[in-house]
Amino acid sequence: MGNSFQVEVSESQEELQHRLRHALTATTKERLQMLYWIKVGAMATPAAGIATRQELAQRLGRDELTVYRWLQRYKQRGMTALLEVKTPKGLPALIPETAINQLTERLRQPEGFKSYSQIQEWLTQECEIVAAYKTVHKIVRYKLNAKLKVPRPRSAKAKPEAQEAFKKNCQK
Repeated sequence: MGNSFQVEVSESQEELQHRLRHALTATTKERLQMLYWIKVGAMATPAAGIATRQELAQRLGRDELTVYRWLQRYKQRGMTALLEVKTPKGLPALIPETAINQLTERLRQPEGFKSYSQIQEWLTQECEIVAAYKTVHKIVRYKLNAKLKVPRPRSAKAKPEAQEAFKKNCQK
């Protein structure tokens, strides 16, 4: 048989059952299920167990190569390597940390910025970074948790003395 396989599962059936019950993600559950089926098949009669990778892949609903890779990883490096799920790092940040630190310092200053477009211009002039409006807004508003310091417009006719008198006489 060309695709028969020999895998020695070192964990006990009870340990695999316990890990299966307490698995948090579907990927770990799926891989533990594979080991459990192999262990149960090895303990029972060979006819009742899973004899080929193809049968195992069919039962799991995965490609044979995927099952092969999982089994190879388990054979070579054990249970921890099998359950390890690698996540990609992703793209590098558009705005580097040095520029974000400069921007944070600039946002702390009392004059601040009047608009996100002004921040875009500042980034282009000071840090030579061209960033989209949406990117600048997302970084400033959600990553840095900063709001633009823009005072409300005041009437040119308003008298400062009347405003001060109102503040003094206003009840809290």
